[in-house]
Amino acid sequence: MKISVLLPYKENFSPANAGAVSLFVKDTIQNSKFSKNSFVFGNMTNKKPFLNNYVNIELKRSLIRSNSKNYVLKFLEKEKIINSDIIEIHNRPNYIKFLNNLQNKKIILYFHNDPLSMNGSKSVEDRLFLLNKIDKILFNSEWSQERFFIGIDNKKLLKQKTSVCYQSTNRTKVNFNNKKKLISFIGKLNSAKGYDIFGKTIIKILNKYKDWKGVVIGDEPREKLYFEHKNLKILGYVKHHNVLNMLKKVSISVVCSRWEEPFGRTSLEAASRGCAVIISNRGGLPETSNNAIILKNLSSDELYKTIENLILDKKLLQKSQRLNYKNFIFDHKYISNLIDEIRATFVARKIFYTKKNKSFKIMHITNLNERFDGRLHYNTGRRLNNGFIRNGHNVLTLSDRDIIHNYKSIKDFSGKQTLQNKIIEAFNNFKPDIVILGHADRVLNSTLSKMKDINKDTVFSQWFLDPLSKYGPDHKSNSKRILDKKEFLNTTFLTTDPSSLSINIPNSYFMPNPADKSFETLNNFNKNCPYDVFFAMSHGVHRGQLKSGKGDDRENFINKLINLNKDIRFDVYGMNNVQPIWADQFIKKIANSYMGLNLSRGKPIKYYSSDRIVQLVGNGLLTFIDENTLLTDFFSNKEIVFYKNINDLSYKLNKYKKDKKSGKQIAKRGKLKYLKYFNSDIISEYILSKSFDYKLKQKVIWE
Repeated sequence: MKISVLLPYKENFSPANAGAVSLFVKDTIQNSKFSKNSFVFGNMTNKKPFLNNYVNIELKRSLIRSNSKNYVLKFLEKEKIINSDIIEIHNRPNYIKFLNNLQNKKIILYFHNDPLSMNGSKSVEDRLFLLNKIDKILFNSEWSQERFFIGIDNKKLLKQKTSVCYQSTNRTKVNFNNKKKLISFIGKLNSAKGYDIFGKTIIKILNKYKDWKGVVIGDEPREKLYFEHKNLKILGYVKHHNVLNMLKKVSISVVCSRWEEPFGRTSLEAASRGCAVIISNRGGLPETSNNAIILKNLSSDELYKTIENLILDKKLLQKSQRLNYKNFIFDHKYISNLIDEIRATFVARKIFYTKKNKSFKIMHITNLNERFDGRLHYNTGRRLNNGFIRNGHNVLTLSDRDIIHNYKSIKDFSGKQTLQNKIIEAFNNFKPDIVILGHADRVLNSTLSKMKDINKDTVFSQWFLDPLSKYGPDHKSNSKRILDKKEFLNTTFLTTDPSSLSINIPNSYFMPNPADKSFETLNNFNKNCPYDVFFAMSHGVHRGQLKSGKGDDRENFINKLINLNKDIRFDVYGMNNVQPIWADQFIKKIANSYMGLNLSRGKPIKYYSSDRIVQLVGNGLLTFIDENTLLTDFFSNKEIVFYKNINDLSYKLNKYKKDKKSGKQIAKRGKLKYLKYFNSDIISEYILSKSFDYKLKQKVIWE
């Protein structure tokens, strides 16, 4: 994996006057497992950079372009040579609009400041643009993250594309016996940082407690605040490593900012060096240490009283120092590992094939439900098989659950060992280029390991249809299932947008539910149907009938919808003691309705839908979908009807019950689009293109 990091324009990536961004980048790259393949791009003159893998961008002023645009375009020129998998932008959201035509690259944006104070993220429109354009946004505090989502709807849904990644400092041994009676202030010497409050306070402290001293590090050319005392040293700018060494001797460190600090590196570093830390309750400062002393109100009198308490109570002072040091976790290695985990979800090992249009040998292991005698014939596994075969690939299919069911014996009571043996034998005989698993939970990791040992060049992939949202059903069990085989997999394909999930799934991609021209054969928009709305659900797929005591929130929603719309003719199955329907019976029943409701279990999450969407849209029903699924990214209101809530849904159901002409036109356009762009031929080839890293002939619209 290669990573290209772009610093803010004119950021000093050197020991000479390095800022917080440069220090963060330097420290996290040095401790990253990807350090050898990470390249830092910046613009500075006549300074030795922190790292050897630094690339300087020299710029001449342009009369046509802004400095920012010129800087980013020059970066892209140089980055082409390296051709990284990931581009990381630090603290400049306005750079993102210049990052165009980046195929197969992931973008991460780091915020080191308040998003609402920065060009490119001030407005709601700016921030929605970033959420749509970027693969991951990292904030230096929960406070900054919350600021970013001010004024944005669907916060819970969209927040899953972001994470908090605190700043860090190195962990070092501290000898508490070497602590001096020393009080520090480090930062800009201005009123925003509370230097005026500190100055007034420290003079009074030093006058009363003559064996204590104060030290101030920092400068401020724009605001002059002078405080003098024989026991107060004002050192101006000091190199960062010297600041850290000095903090090992400091007993009390004061960070009394007036302004809303996005995080607070000074208090973090002071805590790591075993100082008693006094902070104001501003911005992200309280997140820097769980054991900092927070001022009840920001005044000189309150600060004086807090410092004096520590001076007079030696046990309290030592307890505060040791707790800060003991509970400090934000060291470089810890934070670097967090970032590496995020990076690892984007790019895994790629296997390159130079021969275009290669016909692959595919071993497809999924549940084809043969034991149910055709009742569950219309499933995703068969749709994908059809696509693979129509695209000219050679497919060997093993139905894992059928094998277990059919091969139980006294020697193998569960049938699992027989399954593992058959898989390995079939793998040996068939010698596939790729093994694709579809919900193949019965396949053991030990079996995959043996297959890898037989042929290390075989690609392994999986697809997964079930909900993965932490606000959805079976979150824990589904998360465990999807991650169970991750160490053996090259790619994973989900019917949920991977960046919206709370779990990190390496090298994962969104895969729409595939339609198939041989399965989706109805055109309900061409006929007059006896029912208005079709809805079907099932809690007993394998049983084939309702399961006693089983239900979910969809039943409440549907019953409420029916009660609200007495004039709408509903045809509902799988609830209210009406048995679910399958196979040909399902086709016959769905043929009787003009409209269909696509309602999945749990709260909506980006792009997720059960495979019911295929059966509704694909058979020409006017389909209604919750707009919080964000499927509006792919379909307009001329193809699918999106609703906000149950009242909005009721209004639109009644609207199109009356206006059947418009409704049927929408249904027709919906089917044509779904069968054109989301068919099994395209989606099956998309799985192979990502697994073997080649370009599709037809551009997909969901990437």
